[in-house]
Amino acid sequence: MKLKYRRAVFIVTYARQKNKIKYLILKRKLHWIGWEFPKGGRKFLETKTRTIKRELKEETGLVPIKIKKFRISGKYKYDKKYPDRKGFVGQTYSLFSAEVKKKKIKIDNFEHSDSQWLDFKQAMKKLKWKNQKKCLRVVDEFLKKESVIILGENFR
Repeated sequence: MKLKYRRAVFIVTYARQKNKIKYLILKRKLHWIGWEFPKGGRKFLETKTRTIKRELKEETGLVPIKIKKFRISGKYKYDKKYPDRKGFVGQTYSLFSAEVKKKKIKIDNFEHSDSQWLDFKQAMKKLKWKNQKKCLRVVDEFLKKESVIILGENFR
């Protein structure tokens, strides 16, 4: 029997604030306890972009201003069988970033119990899984390069 993985997106969500970047992390309470960024499974025939918009709205109440796809993907196995994930042994993911306007988060309360806006170092300390830390590092490095390019263009 072929192992089935649920298709998902990781959404490193951030807001720009006075030339600083703040990352949104959520405290998970469903399936495991710890901090993560928004993520979610794709519904049948749903595009990745649609999944990102739906998951951000469901988990935070936020709407993305800008979405970027990264060439990062992976998969992991669940630590046990979950009743709401029948037939799946784990999850595959594609990495995206989503810029949002920083505002109060509307926690979904089903999956999460809290949220925080943190800088890169603070977020790295809170994240639990290696794949999450790698994804945050990739997005942060991209955003730092992007801000250097933007600043450089402003001086012409």
